[in-house]
Amino acid sequence: MNDIIKSIEDAQLKAEVPAFRVGDTVAVSAKIKEGNNERIQVFEGTVIKIQGTGVRMTFTVRKLSNGVGVEKTWPLHSPNVESVKVKRLGKARRAKLFYLRDRVGKAAKVKERTK
Repeated sequence: MNDIIKSIEDAQLKAEVPAFRVGDTVAVSAKIKEGNNERIQVFEGTVIKIQGTGVRMTFTVRKLSNGVGVEKTWPLHSPNVESVKVKRLGKARRAKLFYLRDRVGKAAKVKERTK
């Protein structure tokens, strides 16, 4: 039974997955369906959480929109996620950056990481 599930999950994996970490600023291009139309919408923000492995891997991105914090969680290997582009490398010492939820403005920034 386990081999069957594993073979199905391996078929769902994307070939190329971008390398990003918690704290990085990313632009996620996601497919949005509106009736019969399908378009691509970009959501740019800071990665605050990555969890799971394999086909179940998800990541959460947070941004401030008109002074209101917005978080979205996407499955990394979903066909609705067109691409993930890393805009800025962030320096984070924690695995989950939930403390950013309480911060606004410059205090909500993550320091930039140098390669």
